[in-house]
Amino acid sequence: MKKLVILAFTLAFVTSCKKEEKTETPIEEVKTEAVSGLKIISDSTKVGWTAYKTTEKIGVGGSFKEIELKNTQSGETPETVLEGASFSIPVSSLFTNNEDRDYKLKTIFFAALKNTEIIGGTLNFREGKCFLTLTLNDVTKQMEVPFTYENKKFALNSTINLDDFGGQTAISAINKACYELHKGADGVSKTWSEVAINGSVLFE
Repeated sequence: MKKLVILAFTLAFVTSCKKEEKTETPIEEVKTEAVSGLKIISDSTKVGWTAYKTTEKIGVGGSFKEIELKNTQSGETPETVLEGASFSIPVSSLFTNNEDRDYKLKTIFFAALKNTEIIGGTLNFREGKCFLTLTLNDVTKQMEVPFTYENKKFALNSTINLDDFGGQTAISAINKACYELHKGADGVSKTWSEVAINGSVLFE
C-alpha cells in the first residue's frame, strides 16, 4: 500500500511538471538585402561649352552654373542610372568669367531664340550608344554623343550645329554686336555655328 501511494505521488508530480513546461517559439531570422548600385553625387553635374570666333576658329569657353538632373534610375551602371534622365538648364546661369560677354550672350544671342529661358533635354542608351535629345529654339533634335566612364565619372563630349536648330538669326545678332571682337588677322568678322558641348556627373 505504501508503495502504491509513492507511485501515485510520483506520477502526479511528473504529470504536473510536464504541464508547466513552456514551448518556446522559434525566432525567425530577419534577412536584410544589401543596398547596392551607383549613386549620383549631389551637385556634381556640370555642363560646359566652347563657341568659336574669327576665321581661325578661336575658342571661347563657358559653362552653366545651374543644372537640374531628374528622372534618374537605380542601377549598377551609369547607362542604367541615366536612362531616360532629363535635365534643365536656366540660361540665366550662363557664365564665361566675362560680365560683358555674359550680358551680350543672354540679352542678344539667346534673346534671338524662341523659348530659351530653359535649355532642356534627355538621355537614352541603345546598344552601347548614348543619344542626347536636345530642345533649343523650339526645335528638338536627337543625336548620338560619345561618352566615357572612368574613375566614377561619366562624361559626354560632342558638337552641335546651331543651324540645325534654326539659330542663324541668333548667330548673326551676336556677330553684329561683337563685330570687331570677332575679327581675325584677315580682317574678317566671323561667328561659327558649331558649338562644342560637354557634360559630366560623378558617381559614388
